Amino acid sequence: MTDKKGKIFVASQNKVCVIKLVGDIRVTLCSSIDNYIEKAFASDFPYNNILIDLMEAEAIDSTSLGLLAKMSLYAQERFGIKPTIFSTNPSITKLLNSVGFAQIFNIVTEFNAPIDTLKAKELKTSESSNEKKVRDKVIEAHKILMGLNNENKEAFKELVSTLEKDAK
Repeated sequence: MTDKKGKIFVASQNKVCVIKLVGDIRVTLCSSIDNYIEKAFASDFPYNNILIDLMEAEAIDSTSLGLLAKMSLYAQERFGIKPTIFSTNPSITKLLNSVGFAQIFNIVTEFNAPIDTLKAKELKTSESSNEKKVRDKVIEAHKILMGLNNENKEAFKELVSTLEKDAK
């Protein structure tokens, strides 16, 4: 079993961007994920494909899912790329399907070879994130998930409403 603390690794090779999520991926990593997405998509996008490796993820929260959805929607809209998620953990795969990820990602559930992340670097958690920035990211991520299907809209509308009220 992997380390419980969540970690994010990124690598690129042969015009493929690889994002590997390991352990317990929670809201504490949302600024790191979002900052990477912002930087990766900011200028000329040098990739032909995006792979997200969840094979060592033990859990992933809805905020992190929302930010991955943001990346996929942006990649499709701007570059015509539909990212691929590798998930060999049945409970993670069930979660991905339940939030509608099959619409916005290619999901691979059987994969026996490791994805090459030898040159991967770990993204550091952003210590400078204040409560307002984190709340804004949580709201944004959940609104993205709400846009994927009616089940998500129902599941997250109360959370988003509460967070938006608290923000005022």
